Amino acid sequence: MVGLYKPVVNPPAGSRENPAMATYVALLRGINLGNHNKVPMAALRDRLRDAGFDDVATYVQSGNVVLRSRKGAATVADLVRAEVAAGFGIDVPVVVRTGAQLADVLDGNPFLTPDADPGRQLHVGFLSAAPAKARAAKLDPKRAAPEEISLRGRELYLWTPNGLGRSKVLQGVERALGVDVTVRNWRTVTELHRMANG
Repeated sequence: MVGLYKPVVNPPAGSRENPAMATYVALLRGINLGNHNKVPMAALRDRLRDAGFDDVATYVQSGNVVLRSRKGAATVADLVRAEVAAGFGIDVPVVVRTGAQLADVLDGNPFLTPDADPGRQLHVGFLSAAPAKARAAKLDPKRAAPEEISLRGRELYLWTPNGLGRSKVLQGVERALGVDVTVRNWRTVTELHRMANG
């Protein structure tokens, strides 16, 4: 049993007594991969509702949660990670984006073409933070040709013409950038955007 993750909770907002409710997409990395890091989605939804999140919904089994909260994005990420650790005994990185940020992700894909397969050839790596400029500058966009990558802010766009299953494009990327990365295919990204903005 791993040690449970302890969240870093922001202090009370002071003058902001009733901040606006925001919609977030929380992306859990590395769950439900075969028998590894099993997290039932129904149980996850119930746990997050009990933790105070509103309108909790999930998409497929790979750790995609849409929810609403008055807390900031960093606090949401900490709290979701803590609930997963406490409820399921695993500590996994959680990357959070707002609905508006997902809209920007959709607008920024340099590899999007009408004939691209959104489930096989197009992927987005969501970074836990923007990497240091020096690290980002060393990332070779054609490091695994014919595959390509394009780093834009906190997103890493992937073009994998033969699919991601045996791809080598992500090997060493987290170590090179110094941040956590969790990947979703383009079909999942567009559906999460629809859920977050619908």
